[in-house]
Amino acid sequence: MIKFCSLYSGSSGNSLFIGVGKTKILIDAGLSGIKITKALSLIDESPEELCAILITHDHVDHVKGAGILSRRYNIPIYANEGTWEVMKNLIGPVVLENIKVFNTGTVLDIGSLTVKSFPIPHDAAEPVGFNFFAENKKITVATDIGHINRGLLSNFEKSDMILLESNHDIEMLKTGPYPWPLKQRIMGDFGHLCNDMAGKVVAYLAEYGTKLFLLGHLSKENNFPELAYQTVCNALMQKKINPGKDIYLEVAHRDKASKVLYI
Repeated sequence: MIKFCSLYSGSSGNSLFIGVGKTKILIDAGLSGIKITKALSLIDESPEELCAILITHDHVDHVKGAGILSRRYNIPIYANEGTWEVMKNLIGPVVLENIKVFNTGTVLDIGSLTVKSFPIPHDAAEPVGFNFFAENKKITVATDIGHINRGLLSNFEKSDMILLESNHDIEMLKTGPYPWPLKQRIMGDFGHLCNDMAGKVVAYLAEYGTKLFLLGHLSKENNFPELAYQTVCNALMQKKINPGKDIYLEVAHRDKASKVLYI
């Protein structure tokens, strides 16, 4: 059985936990080591048992605590070359044996988990999402997505569970306090995924068998959980898919651990 929990997911910081048996992995570490350790303890996990920290991309809300956790608990950090080149200046020194550089698209075996990375359109050095495989199950993590393309969908398909970005409501963003260049960046092809597009992707995947959905990386200023949830529900209902009955849908919390899922 695979254990999955979003510890934090939002514009203020991101960190996810996935584990099967003794194989326990952190996906991103975009908050302080203290906050991540506390969140792990709330789901009966500890950093001492982590096998790896996987990094999706180099932005600070995904890497802030990676260095301190690696140094304190001797945890390997996995990132592709483009991400390492930027993040090494953000996270402090990491001992050589804990620097694990991979090529995007290659398959990694970490304990009982098989991990495949895939490219994501975002304004970072070399951003990726991850597929995790274990016990004939597929778990996908995909946030910080500027736009959806066929390549992304092919990596999402046949997932048993996916954490998908639902960053902003377009109208809230347009009328909100952000300066126009920042709004353009968020709405651009290398920015973030809006609620409407998240709904379309969730409905598409639900039609093809995915049953568990988490909406993540919500903006504090340009979204709120009820709106993201309802927008995606509307897209599902248009396809005659009933959230809560036909599929499981939840919004990951920005500032605390979400419900632990067992897949």
